Amino acid sequence: MDYCIGIDLGGTKIEIIALTPSSDVLFRYRVPTPQGNYQATLDAICSLIERAESNIKHPTRSIGIGIPGAISRETGLIKNANSTCLIGHPLDKDLSDRLQRPIKIANDADCFALSEAVDGSGKDYNSVFGVILGTGVGGGIVINKQLLSGPNSICGEWGHNSLPRINELDGVGRDCYCGKQDCIETFLSGPGFTTHYNDSTFSQLDTESIWEFAKTGDKSAIEHCELYIEQLAKALSSVINILDPEVIVLGGGLSNQSDIYQKLPERLAQYVFSDSMNTPILKARFGDSSGVRGAAWL
Repeated sequence: MDYCIGIDLGGTKIEIIALTPSSDVLFRYRVPTPQGNYQATLDAICSLIERAESNIKHPTRSIGIGIPGAISRETGLIKNANSTCLIGHPLDKDLSDRLQRPIKIANDADCFALSEAVDGSGKDYNSVFGVILGTGVGGGIVINKQLLSGPNSICGEWGHNSLPRINELDGVGRDCYCGKQDCIETFLSGPGFTTHYNDSTFSQLDTESIWEFAKTGDKSAIEHCELYIEQLAKALSSVINILDPEVIVLGGGLSNQSDIYQKLPERLAQYVFSDSMNTPILKARFGDSSGVRGAAWL
């Protein structure tokens, strides 16, 4: 049987999926991610692959894996990973040696973008910018169903540009784990959004609760949610001005807020260098499954 295996290596869970070329799911399973332990992470991935192939009763020729980081072209080691136990290790080589087959690794946001471009919300478009708005902020670029990587393996990493047109309302001086300040990720990620709200209101609310408060008319929650959409518009306008993708597809926990799709296009029109703003902003078709599906399509 011809099929593809994909693995989404996340900070809290590792998920595996087996897909036929026509997108049918043959097998799917997830386990918790071993925290801070590289060897245990390798063991968990290999165990998942063994489980999948035992279930399907046929090995696959190669495996795709999405990770919260990238492989350095300079060293062959993992870099830029917020799962820091991966950094400095040759993950693809270690897994290839153990599994005796090719391993293809890409950033998890790239996998998300590829999934949505192949058979998701962006399947009818030639150029797709896929956006993750979750624990981190990532992006991926797919042109004619082909994932772009770039010589530095950072194609689409808009989350580590500085927030453009920044002002005092944005709450400047935010430290990012990358060592810089005021990266887009520190504003548009779930932790960035909630920290700014909770610090301002002396609260301890999660992202969903803040948006729900806004719907009840809470003034402070409304202000913070409106500021979030404004910051998202400023950040994405730079992407449109440079890349001008045919569609932008949003994923991650914050992409579930319906207000974003209603208000963002009008906000974008203020910042895009054009007399009109015709870029559709769509919600991901496969939600949090897009990452693992995209890994399979690698």
